[in-house]
Amino acid sequence: MNWDLILLVIFYLILFTIFRIFRNKFELQWGIFALYRTKIGLDLMDKIAKKFPRTLNALSYVSVTIGFIGMAITLVFLVIGALSFLSPVPQPQVAPVLPGVSIAGLPKLSFWHWIISILIAATIHEFMHGVYSRLNNVKIKSSGFAFLGPILAAFVEPDEKILNKKGTKAQLSVLSAGPFSNIVLGILILFSMLIVLEPLGHLVVGVQGAEIGTINETFPIITTGIKSGDIITEIDYVKIDDANKFKLALADNKPGDVIKVKTLDKEYDIKLGENPSNKTQPYLGITLNKLQFGPKESLGSNFKWLADLYLWFYLLVFWLFNINLGIGMFNLLPLGPVDGGRMFYSAALHFTNKDRAMKLLKIATITVLFLILINMWPFILKLIKFIFSPLAFLF
Repeated sequence: MNWDLILLVIFYLILFTIFRIFRNKFELQWGIFALYRTKIGLDLMDKIAKKFPRTLNALSYVSVTIGFIGMAITLVFLVIGALSFLSPVPQPQVAPVLPGVSIAGLPKLSFWHWIISILIAATIHEFMHGVYSRLNNVKIKSSGFAFLGPILAAFVEPDEKILNKKGTKAQLSVLSAGPFSNIVLGILILFSMLIVLEPLGHLVVGVQGAEIGTINETFPIITTGIKSGDIITEIDYVKIDDANKFKLALADNKPGDVIKVKTLDKEYDIKLGENPSNKTQPYLGITLNKLQFGPKESLGSNFKWLADLYLWFYLLVFWLFNINLGIGMFNLLPLGPVDGGRMFYSAALHFTNKDRAMKLLKIATITVLFLILINMWPFILKLIKFIFSPLAFLF
């Protein structure tokens, strides 16, 4: 049972219930963007803007530049992902970062890691919008939380009439501040992982084995009962603690040989098949997903909780990095109401009139939505399958 996905559904049901009960306190924009207004954090934004005006103004040039570079990079990745669907092995560049949704090459995202990461990323994002609004003498009317469709968000609401009267540079600095802060936070988190967390991890955790990704149903391994998600710890008594050990463990064998494969809970005798690219070489018939970490044996049973605590915190920091970077880059897309869309419109307005700028934004929005839909199509199919799987017994 996927408890993370169940908790996510319950969470959204609670949010939807809150929305229905307090519907008159929410404002709906673009048909999918619901806002709940407060005054939280407004005084602090004003204090920071007044205390560090020179530093913030200098950083605004960097944030605007990074904003447009990030917009171009994200668009390129979407196009590459869309074009990959024409190849035999599609490689989509977009994935929904939600608990319970598996993403190849990434660890499982738990509900609590997701909700904490989203809260931190959204708070820093909107807080910096507010700081730069005050830096440019734009009144902040409110702050609060919002829903962009099913996506939980936060917001800071500057006075749009005042903001629209400001120059292009001031508008772009306010709009780019949120995504830029997420990207900077993501980079700082990455450095903390490499410099602090990784060295600490060697003291308490070690590699337990390698997780099985996919299993080729045409190979003998399919009859053994071993399954995707199992952790291989040994092959012919060779400990599998990196990908090279896996290759070396098979290197002295040939197709047809029977090897012993040990997982965390069972041992299997598995016949090797022929490697599709070289029939003289052995092939087990699986792909490896990722390495599995666990408590070091030297810790002893009384201190294994240290490894569990470290791994939980490490995954939180890992997802903080990914979600901050993802939110920052996504918000730079030239898409409707998000920051990148407004940056695109503001820049276009600098060179043309309002009607043409809005027309260009609509074209960009439709194009980006189409690219996102193509890239997320595999996950949409999985979601549909999950939703209707309880009804499968009826057919």
